[in-house]
Amino acid sequence: MIFAAGTGNPYFSTDTAAVLRAIQMKADVIIKATSVDGVYSADPKKDPQAKFFTEMSYRDVIVDQLGVMDQTAITLCSENKLPLIVLNIHSQGAVAAATRGERVGTLVR
Repeated sequence: MIFAAGTGNPYFSTDTAAVLRAIQMKADVIIKATSVDGVYSADPKKDPQAKFFTEMSYRDVIVDQLGVMDQTAITLCSENKLPLIVLNIHSQGAVAAATRGERVGTLVR
């Protein structure tokens, strides 16, 4: 199921809205499709030395302030043990591969 929208409330990002809906629907995973291949130590478009992570913890995302999602959304994922897959929306077949359980992008859990 794909949700696209916000909550209509101030101070809540679309990331937080997506996580809230996923928790309510008892989703197995959140897939965040973005313009990079996953989570990096820095913006790979600005820093060619940025390190790519295939897997990491919610805590690391929060502590290192990696900007994957806003802090509220990541905290909600963590508290509800909701895995997050970050992948490149421009990579043909990436979303479909992730829904099939294939390893794509970065897994945050």
